[in-house]
Amino acid sequence: MINTAVQVERSHWWLFLVRGILAIIFGIIALVSPGIALLAFIYVFAAYAILDGITAIVVSFRERSSFRGWWVLLIEGIAGIIFGILAFGWPGETALVLLYLVAFWALVTGIMEIGSAFFIPRSAGQRWGLGLAGLLSIIFGIILIVYPGSGLLAILWLVGIFAIVFGVSLIIQGFQIRLRAPAV
Repeated sequence: MINTAVQVERSHWWLFLVRGILAIIFGIIALVSPGIALLAFIYVFAAYAILDGITAIVVSFRERSSFRGWWVLLIEGIAGIIFGILAFGWPGETALVLLYLVAFWALVTGIMEIGSAFFIPRSAGQRWGLGLAGLLSIIFGIILIVYPGSGLLAILWLVGIFAIVFGVSLIIQGFQIRLRAPAV
């Protein structure tokens, strides 16, 4: 008797192949035409925010009799819809806001890592590495703030390279499943 999971893998190996090909195509687009990739990313984010907001609103109304904080979920849903609509309406500004959030995160993380290097008891080698990581994080955040266009382009290139590598690994996985699984 053949295991059901093996049967599913065997008959759907091609989904890995399709996902891999799509990831490679997206990666190439991100490297060759990063503006299109960024716009696609923003529109996917906007659509997700709207759908997530709708879901939160529906859940808040369904659970209002059994959940005291239902109104918080309602506000979250409304905010998600508003942010999604704003992202659709102003994709360029959305990209900059996301970039500045990453820059701010890098600065805060860097400061915390440097602080940890001085205040958390560790060996000198561990503290040195943590301090260096914090310094690099701060430099990255500053570069994103000073040169937002270049920073955005660099992030898109990294995403593109990742997508290509990820796509290749999915294609390999698909063929491995196809070759490994016994015939149905």
